[in-house]
Amino acid sequence: VQLVESGGGLVQAGGSLRLSCELSGFDVEMYDIGWFRQAPGKEREGVACLRARYGVKLFAEDVKGRFTISSDSSRDSTKKTVFLQMNALKPEDTAVYFCTVGAAWAPRGKVLTASVDLWGKGTLVTVAS
Repeated sequence: VQLVESGGGLVQAGGSLRLSCELSGFDVEMYDIGWFRQAPGKEREGVACLRARYGVKLFAEDVKGRFTISSDSSRDSTKKTVFLQMNALKPEDTAVYFCTVGAAWAPRGKVLTASVDLWGKGTLVTVAS
């Protein structure tokens, strides 16, 4: 089982970044693939999730309308990439973003929660004002 994130970096406020999460070694479509983020001094929070087997995408309130989540068109469900497209970035989006594999994603107030089985190492996104 492998999970490799990429795509973080420094961007000006209002700009865009696309994070990638390369997954392999298991049937990706049988799990929820999502992104958490953790800003300095704050708790980790779920921001977006792709529940492919249910055809559902979930987003935290703060990122709705700005972030999208999708997967590549590979027919091999044991080797897929999930993308988090982040537009209209704000300084408050600055955080380490973690790709996760798990289940039971659901809204909880303004953020999302989940039962996570596997965490990526994280990729840093810095939004300059």
